[in-house]
Amino acid sequence: MSEITGFTADSAAALPLYVLDREQFAAWKQGQPAATQAWLASQGFTAGAHSVALLPGTDGLAGAVIGVGDRGDAYSYAHAPHALPEGSVWQLANELPAAEQALLQLGWGLGSYRFDRYRKRNRAPAQLVAAPSGEVADLIAASLRVRDWVNTPTEDMGPQQLEDAARALADAHGAQVDAITGDELLEQNFPAIHAVGRASHRAPRLVVLRWGKDTDPALVLVGKGVCFDTGGLDIKPADGMRNMKKDMGGAAHALALAGLVMARGLPVRLTLLVPAVENAIGPDAFRPGEVIATRKGLSVEIDNTDAEGRVILCDALTFAGEQKPDLVLDFATLTGAARIALGPDLPALFSNDDGVAQQWLQAGDATRDPVWRMPLWRPYLRYLSSGIADLANAGSRMAGSVTAALYLERFLEDGQRWAHLDVYAWNDGERPGRPAGGEALALRSAWAMLKARYA
Repeated sequence: MSEITGFTADSAAALPLYVLDREQFAAWKQGQPAATQAWLASQGFTAGAHSVALLPGTDGLAGAVIGVGDRGDAYSYAHAPHALPEGSVWQLANELPAAEQALLQLGWGLGSYRFDRYRKRNRAPAQLVAAPSGEVADLIAASLRVRDWVNTPTEDMGPQQLEDAARALADAHGAQVDAITGDELLEQNFPAIHAVGRASHRAPRLVVLRWGKDTDPALVLVGKGVCFDTGGLDIKPADGMRNMKKDMGGAAHALALAGLVMARGLPVRLTLLVPAVENAIGPDAFRPGEVIATRKGLSVEIDNTDAEGRVILCDALTFAGEQKPDLVLDFATLTGAARIALGPDLPALFSNDDGVAQQWLQAGDATRDPVWRMPLWRPYLRYLSSGIADLANAGSRMAGSVTAALYLERFLEDGQRWAHLDVYAWNDGERPGRPAGGEALALRSAWAMLKARYA
């Protein structure tokens, strides 16, 4: 997986870097030589958000200014590694509060990333003289893991590779991993996971990671691991299938968050559950109109085989509730309806607990890694009614993200505290610090929420 890049300990060739917003820049500029002031004025540079000005010297570059907008947002700094000259080395030249220095480092690490598993980078990022350590380094690493896992095509990121990722995290942090694979899912009563994944030549599985002390509060993280989604027999059109390697984005988020929990030593008894399948087309594919069993004992009529994520999650959520945890969090690239409602940048948060929802919303505001709460409007369960089973996996086109969340809620224990995040896990285009492709959304705010709750 990608290593953290963009940092160096060698300051011998470092040039001064001024990190300023518009107000700070106006005051700083007045203290500069007249030639520097004229140079900046000739470019119309005002240190606006995501801007860069190179400062000339007698022998070449004398320094640079990067303009930032919201100083509390790591992405305000993330343009710098690829806006500054390739391979150049920079050292912070103006004072920043410790919190802003941490955000500068976080943004620099995120902005230095490019997915380079299959081709060389076009260019190296500029280097910052700094050594991110502790929480900042762990946050960068977790975010890059999500990007790498989501960006990796399915031939190299199938159910086995998701299991391998969990095992690598377990090895790094002293956790235990079990995998219930293939027909073992039927033997151990995970029939819904098996039904979705049985058509693929790659066996479906439930990956279970456990870590922590028995005396600590129990936390269960669940991630949708659909490694590729054809839509099944309700096949997606070409445009809809093109990027379905990313349909394991929920699993990527849950895995990365579990890594953060373990790396930071959060005092919880952690269980990570990743139902990992490929929703393939073949002679044994599950069919529209089929009624499948679930671990909960509820029967589900398959209205649409392209609503498969909730079907694998329902068995995992039932198993999560059996652990009697303090909190269950699930992450899933679940519905296009959430994207229509909120766009690509705002994950849709559903929760049956106002306290948990408010904690996550507050963490999102503080970290500039937002979520947006959506309603669990239970009268809409009528859209999941079935004439022959306890419920259907889909039905109406109305309130699609709400009905998906309501479906999931049916498989929880009564009174179980739970939050569900419907996340896109993707950047459709290039933005400063956010290359096109896989993206970690609400990962940092999820961590901040858990830290506030349990640390």
